[in-house]
Amino acid sequence: MAFDSLKTRILETADSLGGAAIMLADVAGWMFRKPDGLDNLFKQMVRVGVESVPIVVLSALFTGMVLALQSGVASMKLFNQPVFMGTLVSFTMVLELGPVLTALVVAGRVGASITAELGTMRVSEQLDALYTLGTTPERYLVTPLFISMLIMLPSLTLFADLIGILGGYIVTVYSFEIPGSVYINDVLSHLQIVHFAHGLIKAFFFGFIIVTVSCYRGLTTSGGAEGVGRSTTGAVVVSMVLILVSDYFLTVLLNALGII
Repeated sequence: MAFDSLKTRILETADSLGGAAIMLADVAGWMFRKPDGLDNLFKQMVRVGVESVPIVVLSALFTGMVLALQSGVASMKLFNQPVFMGTLVSFTMVLELGPVLTALVVAGRVGASITAELGTMRVSEQLDALYTLGTTPERYLVTPLFISMLIMLPSLTLFADLIGILGGYIVTVYSFEIPGSVYINDVLSHLQIVHFAHGLIKAFFFGFIIVTVSCYRGLTTSGGAEGVGRSTTGAVVVSMVLILVSDYFLTVLLNALGII
């Protein structure tokens, strides 16, 4: 019984991977062509990027503030004075927390929305109507989502990095009474372009994971309203797990390539 269940799960996973690969092949065929309606592309970019700015700002600001507070308290215990706070906050935000937290936020907000929308269109047979109009869901709906996510998530990550560093500045200046020039000089003297590249490369792959999982789960939804909820929950959970797992392997690869 357990073997049959495991076999079924393996076959389902293999079927999902194959279906996702077919979807990606279709999207790749349309990616570098003129999209069907630039208005739809710009709409998706606003949906993925602009509408995510408030929650990204809030998350990044308080993350930077917490990092500065924790690093200041720890250095006070070790060295009797807060030191290297700018370096600690900036490196942690740019290399790790900026891309990861932004991806998790977008996966929960945008990824769930994408899956729910496509899933609802699938169970209500709206996707089938696209074929009668001479197009396909991959061409009209999925490709703009891919382009938008791959552009906007790195942009949001860069914005989150800067906001997190600003949050660290606020705590450093007003909680530990360290001159702002000391914090800024600490950041500028150690942070380099390659460090931003490290985080932005991660963000690009995280965006690819989110949009691939969300679109595939939405396009393969079945079972009515219950199926939409199940697909939405599954897409968010799978995206978040893959983001955290891939973060480790991307870090190892980027370090090996010297992008750190």
